[in-house]
Amino acid sequence: MIRFLTAGESHGKALVGIIEGLPSQLEIDLDELFFQMKRRKLGYGRGFRQKIETDEVEILSGVRHGKTLGSPISLLIWNRDWENWKETMGVESIEGIASRQVTIPRPGHADYIGGVKYKHTDLRNVLERASARETAMRVALGAVCRQFLEVLGVSIGSRVTQIGSVKDLTDFEFSVSQMNSKADESVVRCIDSLAEEKMVGEIETARVKGDSVGGVFEVWGDGLPKGLGSYSQWDRRLESSIGQSFLSLNAIKGVEIGAGFSLAENYGSHVHDPLSIKKEKVALDSNFSGGITGGMSTGQPIVVRAAMKPIATLKNPLESVNLKNMKAASAHVERSDVCAVPAAAVIGESLLALSLSQFILEKFGGDSIDEIHERVREWNEKS
Repeated sequence: MIRFLTAGESHGKALVGIIEGLPSQLEIDLDELFFQMKRRKLGYGRGFRQKIETDEVEILSGVRHGKTLGSPISLLIWNRDWENWKETMGVESIEGIASRQVTIPRPGHADYIGGVKYKHTDLRNVLERASARETAMRVALGAVCRQFLEVLGVSIGSRVTQIGSVKDLTDFEFSVSQMNSKADESVVRCIDSLAEEKMVGEIETARVKGDSVGGVFEVWGDGLPKGLGSYSQWDRRLESSIGQSFLSLNAIKGVEIGAGFSLAENYGSHVHDPLSIKKEKVALDSNFSGGITGGMSTGQPIVVRAAMKPIATLKNPLESVNLKNMKAASAHVERSDVCAVPAAAVIGESLLALSLSQFILEKFGGDSIDEIHERVREWNEKS
């Protein structure tokens, strides 16, 4: 069973991650790991922080001579911006008031409620961990799981389908394994070039106004065995884990599987996937269910769609309250992105990889990658 934890603050010394449960003898390609980290940094509308951080990952344990040991894998990402924040974010106790204190919360951010919950008068104690910087480590952990899935024939890809009011309604005509190379050609990770131009315009409009803009992205997983997950308990349903994982991503306010909310607008005869026989096996003729029925994988591509709200930090800030003197004030402004939807799509790939790896290990078990691979192969032949 996979377990993982992350630790670290946005401007602290480093981000740390530990993942446990992956089998032994899995080859780890460090170049591929670094490639996935670089993809998270891209996208039109990202802030200056992406130019500072390299997001190079150090593997501290659990891998020897390029292969996993079956023991916990620990990873480290140094924050290069730490050099500019040593005094503010140092571990040692200080006399007087810390520099760069934050007492004016941003509407839409964890600042205010986090301060109430943990009794912090300096809201930097909240925003440093609530920051999306933490997702760099989740991408690293997910990138390791992604290499596990690829050995088993599972591909994961993503694309952006909406930024602001601009939508890309293009039907995806490529395989999931080709999805990322196609989407990565676009600065906003959409497929249609006309939509890309309009999306860039939407981001620029927000930038000029000192505002931010959100959007929608899709993450696909293909090549999965049938029968991952279970209908027997609420927390064993495949979409239960996926939904929780995606909703744990900063600024995500809506998640749907397959046709999602649009299913509510149609008759059942229009949205349930008919069964037929192809190559002497039962097959589904459509995929409105998004690869999951009754909490279990159907063998079709998993399709997850997530809605991301605009980022809470605005260069032209909203009204707020200075908690130090309880007077009206403009919200705190922290260095931030105008739009992070393309990056969120890449992060979503790692979130899906983490969830799918968990369910594959739950079903097939095994201590080494060869053992698991053989069990998956036999199951796929019979199911």
